[in-house]
Amino acid sequence: MEVGAKYTLLQELGRGNYGVVYEAVQKSNQTRVAVKRMSCIAPEHVELALQEFWALQSVQSQHRHVVRLEECVLQCGCDFQPLQRGLRKPDSQLMLIESCFKGRVCLPPRTACYLWFVMEFCDGGTMNDYVLSRSTNSALNKRFMVQLSSAITFLHTNQIVHRDLKPDNILVCTGPRGPVLKVADFGLSKLCLGKVNVNQHRFFSACGSDFYMAPEMWEGSYTAKADIFALGIIFWAMIERITFKDASSQKELLVMREDGTYIQTI
Repeated sequence: MEVGAKYTLLQELGRGNYGVVYEAVQKSNQTRVAVKRMSCIAPEHVELALQEFWALQSVQSQHRHVVRLEECVLQCGCDFQPLQRGLRKPDSQLMLIESCFKGRVCLPPRTACYLWFVMEFCDGGTMNDYVLSRSTNSALNKRFMVQLSSAITFLHTNQIVHRDLKPDNILVCTGPRGPVLKVADFGLSKLCLGKVNVNQHRFFSACGSDFYMAPEMWEGSYTAKADIFALGIIFWAMIERITFKDASSQKELLVMREDGTYIQTI
């Protein structure tokens, strides 16, 4: 299945260190979707892409506040293959997994290799953009707190630790009944296999975004409770209308004027 044969890419929505996100339309029914393209040029890129796939596939379409994965396609040159769950996997998917274990890309050399994630489209942008563009609203704050708490409870119950919770990794879908949050960006997540208590299982790699990282993450030994710490920071930032600008944890406080506009104080 060629991505271009099934979807029409409309515009770029954003890009990061590991991928590009596009707004797209599914040709068969004109449904809007978000398509994320992640390059597989290095083992660490492959690992991030596979972690996102494994996490989203394990809970596919099971929770209203976790972004829905429609499908994931591996492109190697002109060859496109859907990624699959289960024991029987295509050779290209096995080569992706082998790349993580060996620390070198095991896909065909000098061949363009990408993972394409097709997900539900969230028309409200990120939580950061949505909240900071509106007046202080205690009802909205409460609504978002309940939705995020529900999502994280669901993920932890299903043994997924996100490890990079922040407003920029939370998307908003608008609708007649009000905004709906969707937790997204699972590249740093961990899916714990077996009957594991995520609040006791320890992780040892420091990762995430500076200001939202729990102190124990900096020390390199932490559990799923690090997600709860990040959740608390998100709630505080939402109430105080604070966003964090860079890795040195500078903060930009947006103070609302009486006319509804904002002034910045550092």
